[in-house]
Amino acid sequence: MASTTAAGTKIAISAAAPATEDAAGYAALTYTTIGGVEQIGTLGASTNKVEFQPLDGAKEKHKGSTDYGSLQPSMALDNNDAGQTLLRTAAEPDNNALYSFKITYPTGEKRYSQGRVFGFPENVGNADSVIMANPTIEFSKKVIKSPT
Repeated sequence: MASTTAAGTKIAISAAAPATEDAAGYAALTYTTIGGVEQIGTLGASTNKVEFQPLDGAKEKHKGSTDYGSLQPSMALDNNDAGQTLLRTAAEPDNNALYSFKITYPTGEKRYSQGRVFGFPENVGNADSVIMANPTIEFSKKVIKSPT
């Protein structure tokens, strides 16, 4: 894929879980697009490094636990947007459900995962700014890449 801008990228949420954790399973779900998104954030897993230094040899490095990542999207607060309403519901302190997420790039490529929403704080800036929302989405499942 050649480089492209992020313009036109969309994020969507579903309260349903896929029947299978693959592109086909996620694609079969019905999603609600989250409106007013200014930026989505960094997407992808990272693995912890585990080290062991024996007395008589070179340091050993191993892969430890994997964190599937998190998103900190910023969006113009819109209480009438159905996607933001679902995201707010997911963020309720007593809601521990996994939600499915779909990110669609301008090229048509998609990224899918499941996660929980940890808060939906509102950000009120100065007089020349838009009231924003800054939720945190923590993924619990592997990010699935799909070409379409």
